[in-house]
Amino acid sequence: MFRWFWLVLILGLCTFLYAYFIEPNWIEVNSLQLTLPHLAQEFSEYRIVQISDIHVNRRTTKAYLSRIFRLVNQQKPDLIVITGDFVTGEQERFIPKLEATMGELVAKDGKFGVLGNHDYWADPIAIAKVMAKTNVVNLDNTYSIVQRGAAKLYIAGVDDVWAGKASLDQVLKNLPDDGAAILLAHEPDFGDISAATNRFDLQLSGHSHAGQIRIPFFKPPILPELGQKYYSGLYQIGSMKLYTNRGLGMTAVHLRFACRPEITVLTLRSPQKFGVLGLPRS
Repeated sequence: MFRWFWLVLILGLCTFLYAYFIEPNWIEVNSLQLTLPHLAQEFSEYRIVQISDIHVNRRTTKAYLSRIFRLVNQQKPDLIVITGDFVTGEQERFIPKLEATMGELVAKDGKFGVLGNHDYWADPIAIAKVMAKTNVVNLDNTYSIVQRGAAKLYIAGVDDVWAGKASLDQVLKNLPDDGAAILLAHEPDFGDISAATNRFDLQLSGHSHAGQIRIPFFKPPILPELGQKYYSGLYQIGSMKLYTNRGLGMTAVHLRFACRPEITVLTLRSPQKFGVLGLPRS
């Protein structure tokens, strides 16, 4: 019995040390290929790199942020998207760390983002200013256009849902009806609303951290409001795909277990070139 006690104690200590020191810094670059039903052939093999939930706080160093942004740049993105929670709520004094480093991100067609609930709990105006200074377009209930010749890809975004700032009606009122459209929304469970419009090919979200601490084969015990249904990975909701990124930072406790921080590389494919199953046409 005494041996078992020490075995459990040592195992528990090793698990804690791993979850505190190793996994939070062990970033996974996760690559996906997605066929979007309305994507023009000119955008086949288009690369979008998504990061989310950076959660800058007192533990976050400029060196760590630079390391993240170098990893993003190494993926050679055509476009970079950041799906909210740049900082941890009520720790707005650390926003300057973002301002000093986020300009290091580089993409051919630019950088786009939306705010998350923690950004509103901190200082959304200050964060929006940092986004502008570092050339990250804040898609607050609006959209932008990427073009390849005459072909268009729309990148839209809603402001934070939890904070009550999202206005999908405003987005749809201005968004043209033609061409593929991708929606950035911090909270993934908003996907039920966005998918019902039948206008978006893909929604990209974060928020949930995929639970942050996971026991294999079980649903994470702690998931936030608006991040409980579509909390991790790829989903199909009607005609729309949804991808929820696990995020890079942490909240509540500085621990990650079986839930590595994530950079997502999304390679888009056109059904004209690859078919609905994503296989090359003969």
